Amino acid sequence: MRARYGVPLGIAAAGAAGLLYAAGFEARSFRLRRVTVPVLPPGMRPLRVLQVSDIHMVGGQHKKQRWLRSLAGLRPDFVINTGDNLSDPEGVPEVLDSLGPLMEFPGAYVFGSNDYYGPTLRNPARYLLERAQGRHGLNGNAPAVGVVHNPWEDLRDGFDAAGWLNLTNTRGTLKIEGVSLELTGLDDPHIKRDRYAQVAGGPAESADFSMGVVHAPYLRTLDAFTADAYPLILAGHTHGGQLCVPFYGALVTNCDLDTDRVKGLSTHTVEDRTSYLHVSAGCGTSRYTPVRFACPPEATLLTLVGRE
Repeated sequence: MRARYGVPLGIAAAGAAGLLYAAGFEARSFRLRRVTVPVLPPGMRPLRVLQVSDIHMVGGQHKKQRWLRSLAGLRPDFVINTGDNLSDPEGVPEVLDSLGPLMEFPGAYVFGSNDYYGPTLRNPARYLLERAQGRHGLNGNAPAVGVVHNPWEDLRDGFDAAGWLNLTNTRGTLKIEGVSLELTGLDDPHIKRDRYAQVAGGPAESADFSMGVVHAPYLRTLDAFTADAYPLILAGHTHGGQLCVPFYGALVTNCDLDTDRVKGLSTHTVEDRTSYLHVSAGCGTSRYTPVRFACPPEATLLTLVGRE
């Protein structure tokens, strides 16, 4: 019996243990990552920006809610929310409550597809197939039909009431201790809602510093921001690959960004111009795939310092 059933039972046990770890521990093992980015004009004081992304709130996620509230203790200069706050149409009150302490600070936001539409049950293998076929989101796929519409307007109204800037295909300016910070944002490219023509033209001369903000880091948006000479671009969406291979990394990005830049700080170059790119691995998962492996949930505190 041992010879016949021992190996299959061992594989099954290892798989069950891995699933228990991915869902029961790592998906709730929230981390803060700290990054220094040399992008400010020489002589400007450092700026500390907290990026939160891909919360994917589902009712009852109390540990995640407590952790998000605790981030206010970092006392950032400003907060950037790069979208996908929801994974439950009833989750808006819990998102606003969790982010309430952070909304005491200046901030701005863009939305992702999961803010507009409820998640659907998908075979995770489809992400690998779509990557191999070069199909991502609605880019080459059929439009979504029969999807659940989330109450994103309530989320927008809550953020706006707190004074956060809505960067949906528009520009906004934050004043931080005399520093004029210009933010240029796009709606989600994953569902073809980005309209770069509405914000094109590059940083305003009147701003002390400018940066781009988008949910999904599709190459067309990174190319546009970089060609327009934005020194820094913030994005989310990828979940860092979510299910990664130890000592190898991510298998997919759920967009056309390469897996080498699936999370963290990197650069993006278009001809003779280069921008810093920071992609957050996010702190949540879809309600239908509540697992992470070799890719813990995170928020990032970026310290922007002067260029050398």
